[in-house]
Amino acid sequence: MSVLLIMYCSVFVANAASDGVISVASQHDVNQTAERMLSILEQKGMTVFNQVKHSDGAEKVGIELRDTQLIIFGNPKVGSPLMKCQQLIALDLPQKALIWQDEAGKVWISYNDPQYLVKRHQVAGCDPVFGKVSGALAAISKAAAN
Repeated sequence: MSVLLIMYCSVFVANAASDGVISVASQHDVNQTAERMLSILEQKGMTVFNQVKHSDGAEKVGIELRDTQLIIFGNPKVGSPLMKCQQLIALDLPQKALIWQDEAGKVWISYNDPQYLVKRHQVAGCDPVFGKVSGALAAISKAAAN
């Protein structure tokens, strides 16, 4: 049984990595997770540019959508050097975190894998910055989820 679980997890991680999205399971509902993330971002000195409640917008036009919120955030001290390395990265900046509920009722925090963005935009010379960004996104998501 444990071998099957390991095989399943390996396939899931491989698929998650190949599509450029990292997803972290949350122990809280969507609103609580979003509130926790917003608080952590503020504590870290990040700028929150917007919070889009997609499910609220869908409801206004008569479409039922599971709870789905997008938080757009960043820090020009980090994003600007990345854009200096490769301006096209601005297509994916500021950072975004999607907090959403799946069909089974599980809540997730999903965000773009910074290493995927390196490949997508053919960024060179910014490896240390991307390493810090990867670590920060993982830590922020984990803290918001637990």
